[in-house]
Amino acid sequence: MSKKFTCLLICLLWLSACSREAETPAAANSEGQKNSLTLDKKEDIPASFFPDPVQIVSIGDSLTEGVGDSTDKGGYVPYLQRQLEKEPSITAVNIINHGVRGSRTDQLLKRLEQSETKRDIKKADSVVITIGGNDIMKVVRNHFSDLQMEQFEQARIGYEKRLGKIISKVKDENQHAQIYLVGVYNPFSDYLTSFKELDVISEDWNNSSRKVLQKFPDSHFVEIEDIFSKHGEKLLFKDDNFHPNDRGYEKIASRIYQNMEENSLGENTLEASAKGNEE
Repeated sequence: MSKKFTCLLICLLWLSACSREAETPAAANSEGQKNSLTLDKKEDIPASFFPDPVQIVSIGDSLTEGVGDSTDKGGYVPYLQRQLEKEPSITAVNIINHGVRGSRTDQLLKRLEQSETKRDIKKADSVVITIGGNDIMKVVRNHFSDLQMEQFEQARIGYEKRLGKIISKVKDENQHAQIYLVGVYNPFSDYLTSFKELDVISEDWNNSSRKVLQKFPDSHFVEIEDIFSKHGEKLLFKDDNFHPNDRGYEKIASRIYQNMEENSLGENTLEASAKGNEE
């Protein structure tokens, strides 16, 4: 046998052995069939897996517009936004401010008919409302020379009815939205200490707000009267001693945030976003 033929035979035998090694039991199943590795096509990840930014709409009076805010950035809004953005379940926060100074409940009702406001509320996860202070001040202006508690009582009844309509309109536009109504406070407690009736009036109107909110799901009252009734820290805008200053707005934002946290804003927001994607 020639040397060339012998070498060729050895090579063929070696290749044959290598081929059999490739079909060892580790590479074959119990029936002697080869296993094959396949990658199945995965389903697309649903859009709701990545939560949308939290959408908040703020409506109401000068406390929403931010009168007294030295930065002119919307009063409590930037403070609330920063606090919410620290939540691990929230990717980002967008807050649309529809506050108009001097607004009363009757005026807010009309603005809720505006297409821009209705459009923003439809997309909102939460709606924050400040209203009622100017309804009280209207009584003061109209009866300044002869103020009686009965006048505030009559005005409060009308306030309740209009507030109920405001909440209904918001819910008609967006039944999934969480509503946070900020209460009223007595701005004169520091320098009209003898006029205790104003404290009673604020408490009565806040109780009316609570009563109205109880009729609607996912509606929460944010108490701030106690913030401004505690003496020691200057929380009012020095130019009018009526509206909050920067520190006052920061405290209001913290109270709103606490209420949102207690009512699981992050969880509800994710659920609402998912429902919105499904619809």
